Amino acid sequence: MNVNQSAAPVPPFGQPQPIYPGYHQSNYSGQPGTTAPPTSYGAYNGPVPGYQQTLPQGVSRAPPSSGAPPVSTAQATCGQTAYGQFGQGDVQNGPSSTVQMQRLPGSQPFGSPLAPVVSQPAVLQPYGPPPTSAQVTAQLAGMQISGAMAPAPPPSGLGYGPPTSLASASGSFPNSGPYGSYPQGQAPPLSQAQGHQGVQPPQRSAPPLASSFTPPASGVPRMPSMTSPLLPGQGFGGPPVSQPNHVSSPPPQALPPGPQVTGPPGPPPPMHSSQQPGYQLQQNGSFGPTRGPQPNYGSPYPGAPTFGSQPGPPQPLPPKRLDPDAIPSPIQVIEDDRNNRGSEPFVTGVRGQVPPLVTTSFLVKDQGNASPRYIRCTSYNIPCTSDMAKQAQVPLAAVIKPLARLPPEEASPYVVDHGESGPLRCNRCKAYMCPFMQFIEGGRRFQCCFCSCINDVPPQYFQHLDHTGKRVDAYDRPELSLGSYEFLATVDYCKNNKFPSPPAFIFMIDVSYNAIRTGLVRLLCEELKSLLDYLPREGGAEESAIRVGFVTYNKVLHFYNVKSSLAQPQMMVVSDVADMFVPLLDGFLVNVNESRAVITSLLDQIPEMFADTRETETVFAPVIQAGMEALKAAECAGKLFLFHTSLPIAEAPGKLKNRDDRKLINTDKEKTLFQPQTGAYQTLAKECVAQGCCVDLFLFPNQYVDVATLSVVPQLTGGSVYKYACFQVENDQERFLSDLRRDVQKVVGFDAVMRVRTSTGIRAVDFFGAFYMSNTTDVELAGLDGDKTVTVEFKHDDRLNEESGALLQCALLYTSCAGQRRLRIHNLALNCCTLLADLYRNCETDTLINYMAKFAYRGVLNSPVKSVRDTLITQCAQILACYRKNCASPSSAGQLILPECMKLLPVYLNCVLKSDVLQPGAEVTTDDRAYVRQLVTSMDVAETNVFFYPRLLPLTKSPIESTTEPPAIRASEERLSNGDIYLLENGLNLFLWVGASVQQGVVQSLFNVPSFSQITSGLSVLPVLDNPLSKKVRCLIDSLRAQRSRYMKLIVVKQEDKLEMLFKHFLVEDKSLSGGASYVDFLCHMHKEIRQLLS
Repeated sequence: MNVNQSAAPVPPFGQPQPIYPGYHQSNYSGQPGTTAPPTSYGAYNGPVPGYQQTLPQGVSRAPPSSGAPPVSTAQATCGQTAYGQFGQGDVQNGPSSTVQMQRLPGSQPFGSPLAPVVSQPAVLQPYGPPPTSAQVTAQLAGMQISGAMAPAPPPSGLGYGPPTSLASASGSFPNSGPYGSYPQGQAPPLSQAQGHQGVQPPQRSAPPLASSFTPPASGVPRMPSMTSPLLPGQGFGGPPVSQPNHVSSPPPQALPPGPQVTGPPGPPPPMHSSQQPGYQLQQNGSFGPTRGPQPNYGSPYPGAPTFGSQPGPPQPLPPKRLDPDAIPSPIQVIEDDRNNRGSEPFVTGVRGQVPPLVTTSFLVKDQGNASPRYIRCTSYNIPCTSDMAKQAQVPLAAVIKPLARLPPEEASPYVVDHGESGPLRCNRCKAYMCPFMQFIEGGRRFQCCFCSCINDVPPQYFQHLDHTGKRVDAYDRPELSLGSYEFLATVDYCKNNKFPSPPAFIFMIDVSYNAIRTGLVRLLCEELKSLLDYLPREGGAEESAIRVGFVTYNKVLHFYNVKSSLAQPQMMVVSDVADMFVPLLDGFLVNVNESRAVITSLLDQIPEMFADTRETETVFAPVIQAGMEALKAAECAGKLFLFHTSLPIAEAPGKLKNRDDRKLINTDKEKTLFQPQTGAYQTLAKECVAQGCCVDLFLFPNQYVDVATLSVVPQLTGGSVYKYACFQVENDQERFLSDLRRDVQKVVGFDAVMRVRTSTGIRAVDFFGAFYMSNTTDVELAGLDGDKTVTVEFKHDDRLNEESGALLQCALLYTSCAGQRRLRIHNLALNCCTLLADLYRNCETDTLINYMAKFAYRGVLNSPVKSVRDTLITQCAQILACYRKNCASPSSAGQLILPECMKLLPVYLNCVLKSDVLQPGAEVTTDDRAYVRQLVTSMDVAETNVFFYPRLLPLTKSPIESTTEPPAIRASEERLSNGDIYLLENGLNLFLWVGASVQQGVVQSLFNVPSFSQITSGLSVLPVLDNPLSKKVRCLIDSLRAQRSRYMKLIVVKQEDKLEMLFKHFLVEDKSLSGGASYVDFLCHMHKEIRQLLS
């Protein structure tokens, strides 16, 4: 549609509106209906039929639930407001009903005077229920700011002043669905435009329609982009204000891009008085008129609302901070998605469907596309051209978790065996057979869906086609009907053209003074005796095929022969650590069951042998070298489990020095803190990958150990790092043993290679995660487990086609725990679009944040942290500014408009910016930052979601007998009540915060002490008590731990205690001690950035 084409005028609000194809006709609420309610407003520049023309003194209007247009009236006497729910002096009991208060100074008149609205019970309002979460505008209009007076209506016919901005309102919404806070799918506008669509003077022509135009906030209602039912208390944008200037429903190609956070639909736009500068963001409080200009981002908001003052003529009050209830809430979005999408299974048959959020529990039915548990994308509708992608700045990326664990109700991928011929592939691009391949010529040939090459079908694979061109056996073959499946690989897919041996596990234990003194060695040896019975096994195998070996070390290495024929284990010492070799082959790697007696004897002896050691120095690189050489000699892949305590300062390859220097923070040299000290570890990692030797590192440091360098080998081999600072057996035993058990038992693919193929038009250009790449296409992983993801970014290399869409195929070749060579295939089809609105309507913010965090965390290796932070802010502003410019209805710059799918982008991005890696507090060590940086690199979307925006659960609000998880609240200190107890978790930490005024009975039930003062601060285990509250809280803690890939150690925090500072660090909506902005401040800053880009 032509950008400059003007639209036909809109029918009056009481008449039926034209219907978008494919959408229900709507009663301004998303509910199917035939016409708008007849008793509603007429054409909105005349008197309202059926309404009283004057507002009797003392009558105030109840707040409409979906944005009925409030009116400015001459009759509103001093102290009364035409649309306030309360007079200036009234204080509402409970959350204030908020609305944008707009004043119309007499010098800037409107068109014809508007009729006043008489108070009427909210229940009877004809505007219909609220919009869905897919609906966009976050209107502030359904809420009224009480207290400000409306001046007399200006005479008609005069023009407007310059467009200005208006503040957004605070407070929470009445009728906002079951959870309070703000109506589903809407965030109130942060500021409201004066040049409000539809309130323009009659002499102006209709605003131009962009090709992806969303009807204006005050005009034609936006159609929801999803057809989920609406909740009560929300409506579409309000009625058109002046008929001639109103934009009609756009034609089908100009469907609205889904919801935006825009200004209130109903009320006439505010205007600044002449002395106020234009374009300054203002804020409105719940009570009182428009405030003065808002101070710049970063400074506090002076002033407070005046609740009890006597009404008087409207005057600007001191600015008041934006009400957090009036901005998009992660909790509300998560809750809405659970309610709307948690009950139905997600069926993957349709191309380009956006899956439910990671926080929603749902079942997946594979019908041709890979489950979102395996692949999530930043957008499910990608731009057809690179120019469009550059304009939007939305990164096109997929977070792939090839070996993801599935819930018990979902079947693991089927294993397909094509015998000696192996899996069928395209001759040109080598893509594997999948449901998108097109069979032609009666089934004798197929056309590749990735490169369009025509291939012959081998005789043994031939099958006839049905009348639709599908093979008649399509539903009998997983590779023709499912999105994810496995092929058994033939010998051609194996190293040196021979099938692999089963992998081996080698346990390498630091026995220096630190490890012995803390009791670590004794604890570990005791645990291994039983843990070796739980090595991973294939399918129904009675015992694991994995062999095990043992090494201990300090400055030298000790290898152990545990051959089953020996009566006692034999120890061999290698002291030449500069030239590492393995002193024995036979008897080093053994079957657990065969050598059980010898292994048990060894594990009993190790703590005794080194009990009196005084050796404090350790080596590190030679230990990994030894493990890799052992696997090479045994001709198998495997995993090294390293248990290490201190900086390796002993004379040996890979020796490190202490380079911890906090003075480098915020300088250009800060990046060196994240880089390895020496290149030796990269070289070593490369050799490990070639051998299929994966390294998992358990660190127990009492001081700086240079995690940035020690984690290089685990990072490049697909391994994991676990860190237990200042380890003490009594406090940390449970966490360490739980992590160890899970790590040893989890299913791993060894010696893996992953390649991502795409259809013509896009290609994979960048990869993030724990792996090694020797070329530009193959991701090499010595080991890959079910928790690790590989994030892939795509760029255009040609134009895409809307009809054919875009395809991804992820193929992972790996050796299973039983030594079987397999190929796991995941396929995903995405839509392509020529309208930016379609891109913005199909984005997934959680995946976007996962990608942006990884991009930034890699960026700190080469750039100053400040420039990395600035890059993130700029990219986010560009994404939102492009939406504002190309998809949202024209409105004043004073409005912050966010796409529905991305309305949480600012709050989540702020959490990334405030994270320890990008903005460390004084208490965060260099090692902590390096540890978190490598951890996030391979996190999946669910893990980054809770890591950056922790879950805060009130424990005493829900009934004790309730077995469900209590609903979360927003991560902000002002949400805490000192009479309650809260659990906070972020996937790594678990805090139990106890308010100082908690009832004694609750304290007794939970902690078995009579009063708050007797609770031990920093307690890490709750006493096991036989009462409903204690059982409920302990069950909840267990269930939270079960959802996460690492054990979360509990810390009990008392209000006003020194540990509370640590707890508050995770209340991410508040300002952080390290200087990170609060959510409200950051939103204002983001708005400023967007406006700069637009101007």
